[in-house]
Formats: sequence, C-alpha cells, structure tokens
Amino acid sequence: MKVSFTTKEYTRLLELAHLGLWVAGARPDDPATMPERYAEVSQKVFGLAEMFGCADLVESDVNGELFPNEKLTTGPVAEKLDKFVEDAFWGELVGRLAERDLRAEQGKDITKLGEELSEEEQDRVEVLEDAYWREFEAKGVDHLVLLKGGKG
Repeated sequence: MKVSFTTKEYTRLLELAHLGLWVAGARPDDPATMPERYAEVSQKVFGLAEMFGCADLVESDVNGELFPNEKLTTGPVAEKLDKFVEDAFWGELVGRLAERDLRAEQGKDITKLGEELSEEEQDRVEVLEDAYWREFEAKGVDHLVLLKGGKG
C-alpha cells in the first residue's frame, strides 16, 4: 500500500498521533509511559517525519526512541489537549456527583452511572447533572467543598 501526504497533512497526522498517545497515557517527557500497544506504530509514524519534511517536529531520546518535540506539542495541539482535559474533568465530576446524589436519594447501591438505571432514575440523574452544570458554569469550583469524614 502506498500513501501520500503533503507536509501539512503529515504535520496533522503527527498532531493526531501525539493527541492519541496522550489520551492513551504516553507523555513526551517520559518514554516509560508509552503504552506497549502503540509503541511500534508510533515509532513508524514519527520515523517518517524527515521524509515528509517534518523532522523539526520529532526528536529522539538517548535510546533512539522518537517522540514529538516541543514545537509539535505546544500551540494549537496543547490547546486541544487542555480543552479535552477540561471537558473530561467537568464531565466526570458532574456525572459522579449526580450518581452519588441519586444513590443518596434512593438509598440503594447504584455502582455506575447508566448501568441498569430505570427511565425515571436516568431522568433524575439528568436533572441532577443539569443543576451541577449550571453551578459549575457560573462559579467553577468556588462553591465546591469537601466535608472530610462524610456528610456535614
């Protein structure tokens, strides 16, 4: 199979590889975090950088392993990662708080949001989530308080 990329397209492919590897747990500053599942293919993708005119976006560590350099991992790519992390944080926080509140209201063990919830329970979770979203959109975590040892 033969694939052709412009330099701009290959740059975007490198950005996608970096974003995907980040989500999978790899960190450019720590080669030990590279998930084994993706190590070989990522080396192939990064290894073609010079051929596609993108050598300035990849560098190698002391072991010769290739990784995206700062020029690739900053700017628009960093903004996309920041947005992803931000969205994931708020989504998880809202979902977990709503799940906790539903468990407290019903006094039963609902271990995972979305697992075997009745339509009524799912509707209630959505109402709880909406309330948290409104609060967090207005005030962020300013009104969030952790009561150590349980409910106050």
